Amino acid sequence: IYTSEVVPVVRLTTIYRQAQTSNIIMNAHRINRGEFPALKGGKRSDFFYIEEEEPQNIPPLICELCAKRLPGYYKVNPVEGIQVLSPMQRGETGAANLNTLLQNALNPGTKFLRRGGVEYRLGDKVMQIKNNYDKEVFNGDIGRISAVELEDRELTVQFDGVPVVYDVSELDELVLAYTTTIHKAQGSEYPIVVMPFTMQHYVMLQRNLLYTGGTRAKKALVLIGQKNAIGFAVRNNTVTKRNTCLAERLRLGAL
Repeated sequence: IYTSEVVPVVRLTTIYRQAQTSNIIMNAHRINRGEFPALKGGKRSDFFYIEEEEPQNIPPLICELCAKRLPGYYKVNPVEGIQVLSPMQRGETGAANLNTLLQNALNPGTKFLRRGGVEYRLGDKVMQIKNNYDKEVFNGDIGRISAVELEDRELTVQFDGVPVVYDVSELDELVLAYTTTIHKAQGSEYPIVVMPFTMQHYVMLQRNLLYTGGTRAKKALVLIGQKNAIGFAVRNNTVTKRNTCLAERLRLGAL
């Protein structure tokens, strides 16, 4: 719509003094302009880059960061204070594999219900993936499993302090949420974000995805992966190109 020249558009490009010390914000503006982010941080920086060209080395590194290094440095709860964001579900650095590894690293509990090959353990971070108006929980809501009743085959999830009970047959509405896709994180913010970027996910590597994932972090962003994947995403602005038909229709008064 903003390319149609039919409606007035205001671009916010000035970085004010209080944001000039944030490398997250500075790099967000660079990415938005199609420029490669400044990857050199420093001890006082809020933006960190770990170069790793081999995708198979990234999952254990993420587990170490989330279980030890980041909680130790920032004094945060590793489950509630850190969110891993991945471009896709599939692959070694995809959300599905990372969730399994992070569950074992952060919550190796033995009390659980199993559904579809997934263990839903007491204390797990989970996400609702479909709207459920009866339970008043909605797609994208994140909570923690606060009770597991093995005899009744049901568990309770706390969503912002509100308990919601699930029968084992309803657990396909939940997924582990130690890692979510960047798409699922739109509109949310987290204290610390860890984000893998490799060419394994090249079909999803776009400028807006890198921008969105990076700007979810409030306190610190740790970007891990291949420089060529980051560069590919910065150059790939296909979302804007996809909107050109809409802009043309607006100019012609078709809408």
